[in-house]
Amino acid sequence: MPSATVNPTRMELTRLKGRLKTATRGHKLLKDKRDELMKQFLEVMRKNKALRAKVEAGLEEANAAFTVASAVMSPEMLEQALLYPKQSVELEMTFRNIMSVDVPVYTFHTRNEDPTEIYPYGFAQTSGELDIALEALSRVFRDMLELAEVEKTMQLLAQDIEKTRRRVNALEYVMIPEMQEKIRYISMKLEENERGNITRLMKVKDMVLQEAHNFKPA
Repeated sequence: MPSATVNPTRMELTRLKGRLKTATRGHKLLKDKRDELMKQFLEVMRKNKALRAKVEAGLEEANAAFTVASAVMSPEMLEQALLYPKQSVELEMTFRNIMSVDVPVYTFHTRNEDPTEIYPYGFAQTSGELDIALEALSRVFRDMLELAEVEKTMQLLAQDIEKTRRRVNALEYVMIPEMQEKIRYISMKLEENERGNITRLMKVKDMVLQEAHNFKPA
């Protein structure tokens, strides 16, 4: 029996059949979307894994060089060398659409393209390891930005996958079965009413024949 009270009429049956058809079509579209989102998510996850390894290696290289530089330079000299950076970076964020999910795209522009602008000091009083550290950080910066973009993309895709999965399950296990049950219930009621009408008509026919011709059915 359906959980809610249903008006067993042909109009209600037609309406429910239309809703069931729409829900079935929507269920298929949502399943296709979920599957494609999962495919995109797995691709981004593989990219994230490779980028993370690359970023960690770059940061490890930079950290090792900074450790050596801090060992051969006094803390005051190291602080003075890095106190006034020469290069500046401008970050821009746009969006791209993946299966109706807007994910960020990060791009950055430096104030000028001169690669020596990453060194805000003269080379006479500083260690060569400090140059190596800054160069390593400059190389890994772009990868770090791309990693942040990929991880945010993964988060947004995962949220939409979960939301789509809940909708698919709600249609598959709740709404569609309920509508199918209501359609069966109404169809049975209409068939029962039809049989009752036929029986009543036959009885009326027999009564009319008896009264008109004194006819008695066998």
